[in-house]
Amino acid sequence: MHERAGRAPGVGLARQPSSGRHLWSAFALLCACGSSGGNGAEGAGSGGASAGSSGSTGTLHSGPTAGAGGGSATPAGEGPQIAGCPVFPADNAWNLDVSGLPLRANSDAIIDAIGRTRRVHPDFGTEWEGAPIGIPFVTVSGSQPRVPITFTAYGDESDPGPYPVPLDAPVEGGSESDGDRHVLVVDTSACTLYELYRAFPGAGGWSADSGAVFELSSNDQHPLGWTSADAAGLPILPGLVRYDEVVTEGALRHAVRFTVSRSRRAIVAPARHHAGSTDASDAPPMGLRLRMKQSYDCSGFSAPAQVICAGLKRYGLIVADNGSDWYLSGVPDPRWDDDAIGDLKVVTGDAFEVVDTGPIETY
Repeated sequence: MHERAGRAPGVGLARQPSSGRHLWSAFALLCACGSSGGNGAEGAGSGGASAGSSGSTGTLHSGPTAGAGGGSATPAGEGPQIAGCPVFPADNAWNLDVSGLPLRANSDAIIDAIGRTRRVHPDFGTEWEGAPIGIPFVTVSGSQPRVPITFTAYGDESDPGPYPVPLDAPVEGGSESDGDRHVLVVDTSACTLYELYRAFPGAGGWSADSGAVFELSSNDQHPLGWTSADAAGLPILPGLVRYDEVVTEGALRHAVRFTVSRSRRAIVAPARHHAGSTDASDAPPMGLRLRMKQSYDCSGFSAPAQVICAGLKRYGLIVADNGSDWYLSGVPDPRWDDDAIGDLKVVTGDAFEVVDTGPIETY
């Protein structure tokens, strides 16, 4: 469930430069050197070491992923790719190895707040009750016609249209879904990502609560306080588990998007927006980074589940939205073996710890 806090409906405005535009670089420095609190921020503590249909120009399959490498808080090779486009640079926060970073001082309390005994749920797979499980995306070429986007709720924080979104682009949950209805499109000619939240096709265009555009070849961010198609103001696509990377290539080389039911009215870089309901210090803010403990034993799991575990230990998870606790996001694909990835359902919150990637900020 995607929730926005205290945002009034508006019309689409052009994205404006922000002093926080390149917050990704600050994130990388914080990962490498630690951090301290600043104006309006808390000092970070230290601790112990798609299966849907698409238009004729699109495909739901991803391209080859480059090799991994590097130590903690360093770029992982060339980073993930989709259809020849980078899914952000290797030094982007989504693609950083955080396996060696220290823990937040209140890591245990945050895990308790999310749910130490609650089980992980891979929120992706084949189909459930006729609808694809997960968040689909479609790739299009530069010749894909652009269509108008009518923003119905958060246009003042959305990148204005038109967007190259096919009118039959796959919708999260299927065409009849009454949920978040995310629509994700990658223009592979320009390596640009277009994302919509609560999107509905119409006569010659789409209506959506909000939308965001990201240049995949750069560390592209929105101004502080802006939402996106996700509550954290982040792109969705780089946090999705994809079949091709897990099964075909055998490596998950980026952090995974996940949801929590109760979040804090605060953010951690690279998040730009919160949708929290509490100021409690142990509630997770948007952008919070977690990782699976190195000691957690996944050796009895299926091969795909073991690949995902390895990725979670190295790149971790990022709090990106309000929803069910410990739900991991991925792309629906008819090739998934639901039973195989279902091995992850025995994992509980106790398998994770909270990584210190910088100050918790309010705005």
